[in-house]
Amino acid sequence: MSNRKLIRPSLADIKDQMPMKPPRNHKRPSSNDATNAENFYYVKQMQNKTPMVIVLQDGETVHGIIEWYDKNSIKLNRMAEPPLLVLKHYIKYMYKENEDKETD
Repeated sequence: MSNRKLIRPSLADIKDQMPMKPPRNHKRPSSNDATNAENFYYVKQMQNKTPMVIVLQDGETVHGIIEWYDKNSIKLNRMAEPPLLVLKHYIKYMYKENEDKETD
């Protein structure tokens, strides 16, 4: 048996042969999970016990105070009616109830 010498190209040679990729400068839009904006909003409204109006996809409005939330739903405490669990995908939009009233 004789000693064999391995012939290996240098790393610089390999890099020269590889196609160059353009730099990735574009940023992806961040999701709600990444920004935590939705969580911050719910926590703020829960701490202040802000009366909220929730408009559902079919146009129905529900009034109440957000007691808790999770990834898929929120629980509303309503004054004259029992608490209500609303799935988030049924919500069209929501706003603070005092914004709904006109000031005279």
